[in-house]
Amino acid sequence: MAEIATIARPYAEALFQASGSGAAGTAAWLDELASVAADEQLRQYADNPRTTPEQVFSLVTGVIKTSLPAMAQNFLRTVIDNGRLAALPEIADQFRALKNAQQGAFDAVVYSAFPIDSAALADLSGVLEKRFARKLNLQVELQPELIGGIRVVVGDEVLDTSIKARLEHMKTALTAA
Repeated sequence: MAEIATIARPYAEALFQASGSGAAGTAAWLDELASVAADEQLRQYADNPRTTPEQVFSLVTGVIKTSLPAMAQNFLRTVIDNGRLAALPEIADQFRALKNAQQGAFDAVVYSAFPIDSAALADLSGVLEKRFARKLNLQVELQPELIGGIRVVVGDEVLDTSIKARLEHMKTALTAA
């Protein structure tokens, strides 16, 4: 969807410039807003001609768990007033990319069959940063179907050490013989 990306870019860049050194805090509330805006029912409600921008703003702020700072409220009002609520997830993605580029870091998703405690995650982060030769922002997601081990996705690179992947390799090797 190049159109959404094109629409989102100026919002993400302006928000990034306005956030300055508080980009991490901005990213937190922006991600929360983006997850709410990704809901199809909310977007249908917002697109209804009888719904006012103030009603949409009240609904979104009522759904999120944290209270928004003034900058976040102003940003949300601007997005809603301009009819760009559907672009909010893309705005968050582009904002995160700008923040990561400034920090020289990359987002990485670690899929694990079991929860990973903070000490193990810190150790894993060091190992993965050496393996991928870059600073990583780790996010852990549970996938019980992996059986054991982890699967790490950094951009378009994948490191799969899960039991499921090993079983698939064994299956392929046994059926190919």
